[in-house]
Amino acid sequence: MKVLVIGSGGREHAIVQAAAASSKVEKVFCAPGNGGIAGMAECVPIGAMEFEKLASFAKEQQIGLTIVGMDDPLVGGIVDVFEREHLRVFGPRKNAAILEGSKAFSKDLMKKYHIPTAAYESFTDAGDALAYLKRAEFPIVLKADGLALGKGVLICHTLEEAEAGVKAIMEDKQFGSAGNCMVIEEYMTGREVSVLSFVDGKTIRTMASAQDHKRAQDGDLGPNTGGMGTFSPSPFYTEQVDAFCRKYIYQPTVDAMAKEGRAFQGIIFFGLMLTEQGPKVLEYNARFGDPEAQVVLPRMKTDMIEVMEACIDGRLDEIELEFEDNAAVCIVLASDGYPVSYEKGFEIRGLERFEEANGYYCFHAGTKLTEDGKLLTNGGRVLGVTAKGADLKEARANAYQATEWVEFGNKYMRHDIGRAIDEA
Repeated sequence: MKVLVIGSGGREHAIVQAAAASSKVEKVFCAPGNGGIAGMAECVPIGAMEFEKLASFAKEQQIGLTIVGMDDPLVGGIVDVFEREHLRVFGPRKNAAILEGSKAFSKDLMKKYHIPTAAYESFTDAGDALAYLKRAEFPIVLKADGLALGKGVLICHTLEEAEAGVKAIMEDKQFGSAGNCMVIEEYMTGREVSVLSFVDGKTIRTMASAQDHKRAQDGDLGPNTGGMGTFSPSPFYTEQVDAFCRKYIYQPTVDAMAKEGRAFQGIIFFGLMLTEQGPKVLEYNARFGDPEAQVVLPRMKTDMIEVMEACIDGRLDEIELEFEDNAAVCIVLASDGYPVSYEKGFEIRGLERFEEANGYYCFHAGTKLTEDGKLLTNGGRVLGVTAKGADLKEARANAYQATEWVEFGNKYMRHDIGRAIDEA
């Protein structure tokens, strides 16, 4: 079959690679794609939010399966558009993608169905939020209700910081309409773990665990980003933690969405905090994480396309996911100054080494190809350098070694990705 992947980042590059490896796939398209994806898929100049154009393209090309990688089109209802045109598409419908599209909705869902999460309050009025903060305990967390590219979360240690945060989110609209509503929740401490899962509306199959690094600078300093690196599996995600989450978080979330008339088919990303009181949900996403997909998908032995088709057809209970007994680490190479301000347009060199090395991957996030075949930086996060190893320490050493193969003008990265590995 022909497959269309929608998106343009490192996550979509990992999805394209997994799709291309499937025995069921003859050709992969990606809209709009990027300079690296162009090496294994035909890139189509249609934006991810151009639903009608994408559906028309899928019909013209007789696409057998469309995979939506990004959150914005899912929350915007792209799956509903494709289904109306009788096109097979992998991802949740608009009424289910609200699980990520509204933090207030997801918190209310967890409260109603007793799914462990942080205590919270939701606000649509800045004055009410400021009044609440005057009697709150610190530190505290402010979250823009809607989509904010992974950056709409502020951890505030003082009342002054929190008041400035309310102004930024709700009054100055730093994150646009995502800040029309805001969630204020208790600050949780513990290890963070990400668990991705396939869901067919009733059955859930979880993938290998991972752990992301959101802050821009070493030591978890600097502003939040879309992710500076990740590793899989998490040494802190034990069998006991898994058993608890399956009983109290994973299946209850799927069941809750079904009871609300919002049956979820696609990917649920569980962002977990392993607190002293047990695992709690930090956030839900309605798609693969980025860069988590870049360490989880290369370790998956099961054919991704088979799993996605089982989700669409409601027969995921027939599938057992298998993963390699190894580890993977991803280091994000970014443009210096990301996520605040940065230059782009620098030539990238050294990527040919990845074509020759087994167990090494270079997923493109912000790159573009020029007409004369040069590859240039074209974003804040430029590349995700991923390497496998027999264990996490070997995978980390391999990944950092591979970052030295790559050169571009304002290359920046964190040097402590996976430091928690040493504490395990």
